[in-house]
Amino acid sequence: MKIQVRSEDTLEYYGQLFAVPLVLIIDANLDSNPEQLQVGQTIYIPGYKTSTYSIRHGETIADLTNFYQLEKDALLLLNQTTDFDNLSTGEDILIPSRITHNIVNPKAHYDYSQLQLDLKALVDYYPFIQKRQVGDSVLKKSLDELQIGMGERKVQINASFHANEWITTCIFMQFLNDYLRALVDRDKISGVQALTLYEQSQLFAIPMVNPDGVDLVLNGPPIDLHQHLISLNKGNMDFSGWKANIRGVDLNKQFPANWEFEKKRKPSKPGPRDFLGYTPISEPETKAMAQLALQDDYDRLLSLHTQGKEIYWGYEGLEPPESAILAQDFAVASGYEAVQYVDSFVGYKDWFIQEFRKPGFTIELGIGQNPLPISQFDEIYADMQPLLVRALR
Repeated sequence: MKIQVRSEDTLEYYGQLFAVPLVLIIDANLDSNPEQLQVGQTIYIPGYKTSTYSIRHGETIADLTNFYQLEKDALLLLNQTTDFDNLSTGEDILIPSRITHNIVNPKAHYDYSQLQLDLKALVDYYPFIQKRQVGDSVLKKSLDELQIGMGERKVQINASFHANEWITTCIFMQFLNDYLRALVDRDKISGVQALTLYEQSQLFAIPMVNPDGVDLVLNGPPIDLHQHLISLNKGNMDFSGWKANIRGVDLNKQFPANWEFEKKRKPSKPGPRDFLGYTPISEPETKAMAQLALQDDYDRLLSLHTQGKEIYWGYEGLEPPESAILAQDFAVASGYEAVQYVDSFVGYKDWFIQEFRKPGFTIELGIGQNPLPISQFDEIYADMQPLLVRALR
């Protein structure tokens, strides 16, 4: 919600007027000097929206504040040219209201287009989020990252490395929605004050690493690639089991962590799954993800996958002692099993542990056959919310 600064207004006053934490108002207005607000300057208030209301015959400002449970000055602030002592029937005014509903639509047909709609809505309503494009897919869809928080600990969480694991994006976006709303409301999430998480950690969220692949699974092949992709899919027109990117490269088997070893036992040509590519980090998506890890110096990394209800946390004995503690905490929070080593290499978390000697995790959400049905959403989310909260602590 946008407001215009009046004489003697302060950000502290806005926080009190709208019951929003001051730190969130400051972070939503980073281009503004909180000590030197200018009259007429635009300020963003997170967690609110406005609606237009037409005055009925005889209504007064007292009627409006009572009905909408508002402070009188909230109406005056949003309607600075309105004479509330002489309201006219049919006159339009702006009414501020706190966001209490779900912004994200996680059970929708969750392709790249739906993700973009939800990202825009989250940034609009919670402008203390910092959104940036961190790369492109093969088909030039943006790889977007949301940064939330101000703490020293840096935590990257990503989803949908694998195309047919798109439900991980749905789960993660619902978590972001709940976390952001809890922040504005000074509320708890999974028993922890959201503002404490905000002050302790910076969350770097990449909700869809493989947008081309997700769109292929959910929408079918693009017209100009139709025959080529059917050929890569061994003549099958059903792409629901496709894991790779649009070039048939498995993005989570692209990283130089025992890559030469793994290459000998995996497919030698592009296809729906498990092809490592001809060289490590050859794809635009994996180049972007590797560059992020190298430049942003994360303290923890979580990759959301499906399925198995397992937490993979080790790699070749290179993981630090903190990894075991976190893995056990994640297991308690989610009910999943913590597994230190598996006969699998070349994943993003494997490379992260090898490269930085910091805690990295692959979380296998849910159980069944991929793609997991959206009917599992509620059960998976109930398991994941406390785990993701623990990741930020």
